[in-house]
Amino acid sequence: MNQQVDWKKFLIPYENAVEELKVKFKSIRSELRTIGEYSPIEFVTGRVKKVSSILEKAKKLDVEIDNIEEGIEDIAGIRIMCQFVEDIYTVVDYIRERDGNDLEIVYEKDYINNFKPSGYRSYHIVIRYPIQTAMGPKKILAEVQIRTLAMNFWGTIEHSLRYKYKHNIPEHINERLIKAADAAFMLDKEMSKIRHEIRQAQKMFEIKSNTVSNILRDIYSLYAMGRITDATELQEKFNELWDQGDIRELRNFAREVNVFIENQEP
Repeated sequence: MNQQVDWKKFLIPYENAVEELKVKFKSIRSELRTIGEYSPIEFVTGRVKKVSSILEKAKKLDVEIDNIEEGIEDIAGIRIMCQFVEDIYTVVDYIRERDGNDLEIVYEKDYINNFKPSGYRSYHIVIRYPIQTAMGPKKILAEVQIRTLAMNFWGTIEHSLRYKYKHNIPEHINERLIKAADAAFMLDKEMSKIRHEIRQAQKMFEIKSNTVSNILRDIYSLYAMGRITDATELQEKFNELWDQGDIRELRNFAREVNVFIENQEP
C-alpha cells in the first residue's frame, strides 16, 4: 500500500500546518502573559502521524489509500494543555471565534462531559486548515485536542499501554486505568475549587517577572549609554527593593526608571 504514495511529499503540508498552528496558539499564551493576564493555555505540542500509524488506522477504519486525506482526520495533531477544566472551554471559545477566518471547524467531540468507557477525557476539535504549498493552496484536516495536565498524564500512559498490548490491554490493568482516570479527574475538580487563588498567585508572579525584566532592561540601556554612575545607583536601589520583595514598590520603581531613561534620550 505504501508504495502507491510518496509519503515524504504527502506529509509536508501536514508538517507545515502543525508548525503554523503551534505558533498561533503559543502566541495567544505569550500575548496574555506579556500584558499580565492569565493564560488558559499552559503549553502546546504538535505531531504528524507516522506512516505506520496512518496505515494501521486506514486499515482499522477501512479507508482506501486514495481517501486518506478525508478519511483520517488526525494525521496532523495539536495538543493544548490547560491547568483547569474551565480553561479547556475558554480555549474552545478561542477556536470558535476563529472559525471562518483562518480555520474551519468540521466538528467537535466533548469527551470530558461524555468521557469514554476507558476513562479517557479530552476535548477534540477537528478543523480544516488552509496551507500554502509549492503546488498551491491546500486545505487539510487536523485535530486539536484540549485537555488538562492531569488528563494528559493519564492519556499518555494509556496510549503507551495500548501500543504495548496492541489495543488489547489486560482486564486487571484496564480496571486500574479506569480508577486512575477517575482519580485524575478528582484532582482536576479539587484544583478547580481553588482556581481563583492559584490564578491570582500566578498573575502576581507574571507581573513581578515582567516588572523586573523591564527594570533590568532599562538599567542595562544606561550602561550601554555610558551612564555608569546612574546605572550603578539604580542597580543598588533595585537590589534593595528586590530583597524586600514588595511588588508595589518594584512597580513604582520601574516607572521611575522608565521616566529617567526617557529624559536621557535626545
